[in-house]
Amino acid sequence: MKYLDKVRAELEAPREQRMFGSGWISGSIGLLAGIVGFVMVLILRNPQLTSVPQLAAVHQGWLFKPVLYFVLISGFVLAALSLVLRRDKTLGGAAMVATLLATMIGSLATEHHIKVEGIFFGLDFFVLNVLFTGLLFIPVERIFARYKDQSVFRDEWREDLFYYLVSSLFVQILTFLTLAPSNFVIGHQELATVRGWARGLPWVVQLIAIMLLTDFAQYWLHRAFHRVPFLWGFHAVHHSAKSMDWMAGARMHFLEIIVLRSVTATPALIIGFDESALQAYMLIVYVSSTFIHSNVGTHFGFLEKILVFPRFHHWHHGIEKEAVDVNFAIHFPFLDRLFGTHHLPDGKWPNGYGIPDHPVPKGYWKQLLYPFRKRAA
Repeated sequence: MKYLDKVRAELEAPREQRMFGSGWISGSIGLLAGIVGFVMVLILRNPQLTSVPQLAAVHQGWLFKPVLYFVLISGFVLAALSLVLRRDKTLGGAAMVATLLATMIGSLATEHHIKVEGIFFGLDFFVLNVLFTGLLFIPVERIFARYKDQSVFRDEWREDLFYYLVSSLFVQILTFLTLAPSNFVIGHQELATVRGWARGLPWVVQLIAIMLLTDFAQYWLHRAFHRVPFLWGFHAVHHSAKSMDWMAGARMHFLEIIVLRSVTATPALIIGFDESALQAYMLIVYVSSTFIHSNVGTHFGFLEKILVFPRFHHWHHGIEKEAVDVNFAIHFPFLDRLFGTHHLPDGKWPNGYGIPDHPVPKGYWKQLLYPFRKRAA
């Protein structure tokens, strides 16, 4: 544990110790490459246990192994570079250990794979989540940062990364519980006409209709999570983040994820929109949710009246009194104007984020139990 504490301290080193040529950049990227390579090896060796079936074509394709070799070689080279450049060898050493461990496991014989029929943990989904969002938003946040002194490894980044891991690993359970309500309704013949009409709409119209329908449902659910004390205990976990960036949006209580996805996905599934339109919407909501939480300080002018951008949602997380119970929409701000909860002062941003007095404890497991302990108290 002391060694892990040293690695964490190195990742969170002050800015003057992270300058180019210090070995911090190569050590951090090398450690990331080692961890990603380790996970990729686990996925390759145990696909029945560690991967989402829909992504089987990805890690069974010809490109997966070359990418894996590239990641491992890069991790080794960067770890070695960090060991040469940096006085403290903790970061480079950790990167080297992770890379070599992945290489050793990958070279073992494969006769004794673990087979777990019907069960999987989305390790590959986690890797894609972090790589896709990280590679997309970290550079954007560095260029257009609202808070330029905010580090990638800011306070509580480990908790939020763990939220990414949990939601990715248990994607099977989340998907089953999310779709369960719609399974009771879809088979009814009375809906056949409605479903046929919806599927016959132009694809773009279907996509816009899904966004409007889900945002309307989510607006009222989101508002309920703020106004109903028991529900607020779950949603407070999301609002406990004191910094806004691409990882902050992942901080959601497990039960809130299930309720939120059920309420927003069920109407669209029951109505019968085309599967490709639903899949496109899922990609849009995934990227937009990350974007509106990101540390991006750009103003988007008149577009902010049409669509939700970071400044709008940052006010929803603001710690100021005027930021309480405002801006519930996820896609369309007109819903907040329509129902009297819109707040977007010209050119202004919140001074801070979180909940007054910060009652939510730190750490994933304490936050998981917080709503129930709060209710008991």
